[in-house]
Amino acid sequence: MDRMIGVIGGSGLYDIAGLEEPAWVSLETPWGAPSDQILTGRLSGVKMAFLPRHGRGHVHTPSSVPYRANIDALKQLGVTDVVAVSAVGSLKEAYAPGDFLIVDQYIDRTFAREKSFFGPGLVGHVSVAHPVCADLAALCAQAAKSTGLTVHEGGTYVAMEGPQFSTKAESELYRSWGADVIGMTGMPEAKLAREAELHYACIAMITDYDCWHPDHDAVDVAQVIAVAQKNAAKARDLLSALPELIAGPQETCATGCGAALDCAVMTAPGKRDPEMIHRLQTVAGRGL
Repeated sequence: MDRMIGVIGGSGLYDIAGLEEPAWVSLETPWGAPSDQILTGRLSGVKMAFLPRHGRGHVHTPSSVPYRANIDALKQLGVTDVVAVSAVGSLKEAYAPGDFLIVDQYIDRTFAREKSFFGPGLVGHVSVAHPVCADLAALCAQAAKSTGLTVHEGGTYVAMEGPQFSTKAESELYRSWGADVIGMTGMPEAKLAREAELHYACIAMITDYDCWHPDHDAVDVAQVIAVAQKNAAKARDLLSALPELIAGPQETCATGCGAALDCAVMTAPGKRDPEMIHRLQTVAGRGL
């Protein structure tokens, strides 16, 4: 099966020059409607789908984003590789506003979100020790370098609940943990993509130094938006370079994303809730 790229990102990231056969598609899922319609098309011969994470016009908070519906909808369309583009704050001096970072680890500090497709009646335990597909992340880094972006390979993303930014004490705490960037949307998105056996990578666009930095003791929203708009233009160039690198049949990756559900389902077949089986057909049908 040929690979299909699904991009989850903010406004402007679906406005990519050269997208062929563009069409906005409406989908329903067992988890409700996704954040918005999904723009489908082809770029350099590769199928692509673009999903505005917060909805066009930014109508969803980080906590109200329908993460489960988004991942289910992308898999319904045939997406195999999910590239998440997220605005983040930097927790290290070396990672400056305007830089990009390819995430490889997460610390999940969210608490008000549904984090799994599984639940009572159909229990599953999926490993997220390595939450990012190493192969897809490497291709994202290669695409970034080919377009001349300042990109850092590998880093830990702290996912906070939001919608408020951190206190200075929190920011210093995360720095003491050795984390690299902080954002509000990385989780449970990465966990759900793994449960759905999708290859997942995150391109973090650094917009500010959070509030720990002596010259940035409070996050200025206007400044964040200005940097984010510049980063979006850079991200479009990166995404335009990605299809040529990813074209061709889907292959087994080193991270084992496509086998994440092997031995993960714990509920005995005779005890599985039929309604849960129905809801999980798209994301976990292979494992059931």
